[in-house]
This record gives sequence, C-alpha cells and structure tokens, in this order.
Amino acid sequence: MEIRQLRYFVTVAETRHFGQAAERLHMAQSPLSQAIRQLEAQVGATLFNRTTRRVDLTPAGEAFLRDAVRILDSVEAARERVQRIGDGHSGLLRVGCTGLAAYKQLPQLARIAARELPGLILRYVPDLLTPAQEEALAEDRIDLAVLRPPLRRPGLASRPVARERLTLAVPARHRLAGDEPVGLHELRDEDFVVYGARDSVVDAAVTQACLGAGFLPRRTHEVAETSVMLTLVAAGLGVALLPESALALRVDGVRYVPIAPGGPGTDGAASEAPHVDLALAWRADEVNPALARLVEVLEANGFVPPEPPAVPYPDRVPAHPGEAR
Repeated sequence: MEIRQLRYFVTVAETRHFGQAAERLHMAQSPLSQAIRQLEAQVGATLFNRTTRRVDLTPAGEAFLRDAVRILDSVEAARERVQRIGDGHSGLLRVGCTGLAAYKQLPQLARIAARELPGLILRYVPDLLTPAQEEALAEDRIDLAVLRPPLRRPGLASRPVARERLTLAVPARHRLAGDEPVGLHELRDEDFVVYGARDSVVDAAVTQACLGAGFLPRRTHEVAETSVMLTLVAAGLGVALLPESALALRVDGVRYVPIAPGGPGTDGAASEAPHVDLALAWRADEVNPALARLVEVLEANGFVPPEPPAVPYPDRVPAHPGEAR
C-alpha cells in the first residue's frame, strides 16, 4: 500500500465521483479507477459501491477513510516537522553557561528563543566554568556555550556577547560600602574571596587588575560558586571582585560598589575599568541548522553584536610609496 493510493482513495471519498476526483488529482479517470481497484484488492474489501450516477462508501470504506485521513495527517505533520528541523526552526540544543550568566544573559537568550523559535527546545546545563564548557563542547555534551573568552581549545568558533565591568562586593558595614567608586589601590590590604578553580577567567582578570594597581590580592578564601563567595563576603571574611552580572544577586549583608577607572593611559586619558568578556561558542564544524538559526535570531534581536565587515586586502602591496596601485 502506498501513500499515493491513500490520497486517491480520500479524494474519491470526498467527491463521491471518479471524474471529479480525477480532475482534482490532475490525472485521467481510468488509472484512478485502476488504482482504487488495486487498493481494494490489497485491503481485501470493497471500499465503494459504484453506480452509473454515484459512488458511495461501503461500511468498510467508511472505517478505512478514518484511518486513511489519520495516516495522511501524520505523514504531513512528519513532513512539516522535518522541514522545520531542516531550516533550523525546531530541534534540540544543549546550552551550557557560566553561573553568573544564568542570572542575566541566559534569561535574555531564552526569551528571544521562545519568541522567535517556539519549536526549538533548549536544554540548559548551568554553572559550568569556561574550561568545563570548552571540554563539554569538544566531547559533544553541549551544543552552545555561554562562556568567558579567550578560548583555549582548537576547533571552536565564537561570537562576543557582552563586556562586563568588575564590581566590588564588600560587607555591608565595610569602610568602602558607600556610593562612591573605589580605586583598586584601596584594596591593597584587604582579604579576598576568589574563585579557586584552575583556569578561571574571572580569577585571572582579578589578579591582573590588582597587579596593575600595584599589589597581589591576598587570597584568603577560595570558592567554586558565586553564592558561596557572597555568603563569605556577607560574613565579613573578605571582599570580592566579580562581574557586574552579580548585581542580580541580592544577599543580605553584601553591598556592591563600582570600581573607578585606572590611572592615565598612554594617551593621557583614564584607563578602562577592569572587565571580563562574555561570548557564545560552539564547535566550528557544527552542522546543526538549529544552532545557526539561533545565532542568527540572537544577532537580529541585539543579543549578539553584528559581525564587523571583512577588511579587503589589496591584491599587491606597492614596492614604493609612490608606485601606483
């Protein structure tokens, strides 16, 4: 039995006329009648009572019509599902993210995906530091990562998402717990609560920023999670420098204080306040159309900045400044 035969049968059942059915199917009446007879032979029952003026369904034909319509609807639904997966509107993507990104960037990503790609299922794997996300991508345990560059593993592609300034978390009654920005040099004698994981991008940025201010941070407590970090800060066991997305976390006994820009740079202007970046990353050889479609809608909705245009290279560099190109 073929899908084509079921379509023929349903069309004849709807029109109750072989000539009209053949016209709707854009075929001659004789091969249509032959196809219905073959179908009746295959199912072992007469499906139509035929007269010179009318075609009516037999009781067997009435029962078969219900099944045929259901089968054809299922086939069409399957075709639509496959088409949506093929063009990236459906499917499953496993998304990893850093702990802090789960509070700010991940909700934005989820809202955009739900609005623009309602058939796409996102399965989230939170609280993964950047090295763990790179490993998960390489081992095909996640499809998309929200992490902090630079990337260390080969074979990954990425797009920048945001630049986050570092902010200072201090106990509520700390001497620096005010509204004025704090210079990093003022933290020289403070105990620090830091991320203790090896290769933590945030920890490296904090160390580099403090060294730029002339001191090495005193690492009194090392933690794996931001929630534990803020708990120790609230207990008065130290201060912490962490990305500004942490502002979404309100913990009793913790005050957030902005970091002032650094000293004059080479151009005489104040240097930029310390920061860390956030990016999307995926396997460079990934062929899942849903991933490409998601990155496309994230860019269209401003979550991912547009890629800068490629800079064309001249075919030949002039040998001398005055030589014509």
